[in-house]
Amino acid sequence: MSNIALILILTISIITDLRSRKILNIVTLPAILVALIYHTFTSGFQGLSFSGLGFLVGLGLLLIPFLMGGVGAGDVKLLAAIGAWKGTMFVLYTGLFAGVIGGLISIFILLKNKKLGFTLKSMLFSVLFLKGTKGSLQFTSDTKSVSIPYAIPIAIGSFLTLLKVIYI
Repeated sequence: MSNIALILILTISIITDLRSRKILNIVTLPAILVALIYHTFTSGFQGLSFSGLGFLVGLGLLLIPFLMGGVGAGDVKLLAAIGAWKGTMFVLYTGLFAGVIGGLISIFILLKNKKLGFTLKSMLFSVLFLKGTKGSLQFTSDTKSVSIPYAIPIAIGSFLTLLKVIYI
């Protein structure tokens, strides 16, 4: 049941993120609520604990990037929903895979737009002078802003985690 729910949630989120650059609350919030109820009914307090901790870990993984403007609220809620359905370890692996995949996609986009050097210098400057950068892959006013629909790396990370769980 949880794998079917996961695939449905991720498929809808990829489609809406690609079309409108939004991951809809009408998908993520019921997914979180249904996961909490499902696990509570199937496993009692242990199920609620499993789902609740997964939710909190999923929420926590992208909270700081969200507060810094690097990802949207929908991305945070999507990872929280994954955690609510699949638990703490699953969402940790998903977050790790999603971060690596999102980084690789970002590097590819920066290389394609010939902005990798500029972005690395800007990031280094921001770190050295303790100033945060707002938004993922955003450039100065002389270039267009570039970002990625993060539902894609999250979904790929989830599918890789599913494969890891199935084959290990």
